Amino acid sequence: MKFWKTLAVTGTALLAAVALTACSSKSASDKSSSKDDYTPKSLNIQFVPSSQADTIEAKAKPLEGLLKKELGIPVKVSVSTDYNSIVEAMDSKQVDVGFLPPDGYVQAHKQGAADILLQAQRFGIKQPGGLNTTKLADSYRSMVIVKKGSSIKSIKDLKGKKIAVQDVTSSAGYIWPMVELKQKGIDIAKDDTLVTVKGHDQGVMAVLNGDTDAAFVFEDARNVVKKDVPNIMTEVLPIYFTKPIPNDTIAVRTDMSKAFRTKLADAFIKIAKTKKGHAIISSVYTHEGYVHSKDSNFNIVRKYEKIANDETK
Repeated sequence: MKFWKTLAVTGTALLAAVALTACSSKSASDKSSSKDDYTPKSLNIQFVPSSQADTIEAKAKPLEGLLKKELGIPVKVSVSTDYNSIVEAMDSKQVDVGFLPPDGYVQAHKQGAADILLQAQRFGIKQPGGLNTTKLADSYRSMVIVKKGSSIKSIKDLKGKKIAVQDVTSSAGYIWPMVELKQKGIDIAKDDTLVTVKGHDQGVMAVLNGDTDAAFVFEDARNVVKKDVPNIMTEVLPIYFTKPIPNDTIAVRTDMSKAFRTKLADAFIKIAKTKKGHAIISSVYTHEGYVHSKDSNFNIVRKYEKIANDETK
């Protein structure tokens, strides 16, 4: 009798072990098969504020309906508080698609949170005057601006001044001008007082109102406030332009399926070519359209960020 009880217990344990192994194997298999195979049943898209942060969500909201029509699934658009929060949201799979500036994309890709899908195109800028050209470009510049009549005539005069900057992860609002000024002997972290503002329009206004002596903004951020300040082009002037910076990205979570990536990219490109769609992307980020891109396009961003990080150590 004792033998049969032992056999029964052994058999039960063996069956449990087999079942557990099977479940474990199935779980591992499921996990493996789901890699790069995520197809959303609803799509969460998030933007980061670059200018007029308080109105970006209202401007971007109509994109929900246009994308829903193309993709056949519900779409939700929201705006994050900053670059870091959208990267964290994509990393935790709470956001499927991020409209990220080049620095934000590089950060997200490094964390394994995002892959590049598309790169924005904008019209080139002609100086002086900051007017758009008719030629589309996949890069832009940062510029240093001061108020008309300022004692600051060149970047050499920036030492000891108060400068409006964006978050330290911003290419145009911090990294590019900081790195290039450092290479020219100006250490803004040590030599100047930095004032962080949210939105490049706020950088322009900080200079105009005399709150700061200078600002780092994208070329030509003055156009963003031109409607409210018609004479902004003569009242606030650029004294320095950086080397080109890759344009903004549309990035997706890393486990998104290739088939859905293709469908999504086609949808964005198609929508950008429509009258209504173009009006939306132009009003939000001054985008004119989108083209396919690759990660290596952003190696220059990694180079500048490395220099910036080395300088802060």
